[in-house]
Amino acid sequence: MSGLLPGFALAGALALLASTASGERPPIPHVPVPAADADAPVVDVLPGGVVRWPGEGIVLCGDEHETWKPRDGACYYPVDLDRGEALFPVFRDRAGARETASVRVLPPPYATESLRVDPRTVRVSERVRRRAARERRQVVPLFSLRTNPSFSLPLAPPLADAPPARNFGTRRLFNGEPRSAHGGVDYRAKVGTPVLATEGGLVVLAANHFFAGKSVFVDHGAGLLSMYMHLSRIDVKAGQRVARGERLGLSGATGRVTGPHLHFGFRWRGARVDPNLLLADPATLPSP
Repeated sequence: MSGLLPGFALAGALALLASTASGERPPIPHVPVPAADADAPVVDVLPGGVVRWPGEGIVLCGDEHETWKPRDGACYYPVDLDRGEALFPVFRDRAGARETASVRVLPPPYATESLRVDPRTVRVSERVRRRAARERRQVVPLFSLRTNPSFSLPLAPPLADAPPARNFGTRRLFNGEPRSAHGGVDYRAKVGTPVLATEGGLVVLAANHFFAGKSVFVDHGAGLLSMYMHLSRIDVKAGQRVARGERLGLSGATGRVTGPHLHFGFRWRGARVDPNLLLADPATLPSP
């Protein structure tokens, strides 16, 4: 059971793909944001982190890319893993006034990991490159989805009795050749372990890809997308609604892997964020 959600379309999605050959975050229209006041709060966050700004009566949140509604009485600002050191303004509207703050992105603290994999998955043929490009064209538009929200934090782990999650942000060398930072976490899981939906949502893609293997993508609304990769079996199909804790498939070792495990990741409004942050008490997130 695999495929893209029937009838799936996004305005301008194909145009976005032309400038996102890496398969990463598509460009988002710029939203004019006033510079933060000199006395506005500043909050530090790591790349791949999330800032939480709680308050009473919030009606709108925003940054330099877009605006959105608050969730559970707070504005959440995800910061992409590759954001780089920066200082950028954010805002929220409440009580008829606009309040500003600044987010300061700190240097990445993540380690470098060297892995040995099948050489055919590192120096791939032209045929494989074309396949990978087709698969990116399925995935990239999903990062721009902005449907009605259907989640609350914290989310649930994707495995029952989940072991510690590893490797978020790790810079990887495959057979000595550098690759992009690891945008999710890995769970040790023997082949056949049930993989569970972290929250209710709509399955928007279920497919077998060259690098990610058998994978499931679930849209939870408000720009939050969860991803489950390297499965041995997929038990859902595109267009199917799932509940928190529902089985999506079984863990495995498909795609480019060194052994059985589950790769679990999020995109929140296009940003790759550390899944551990969304599985914990949201009050632990940094706040202005």
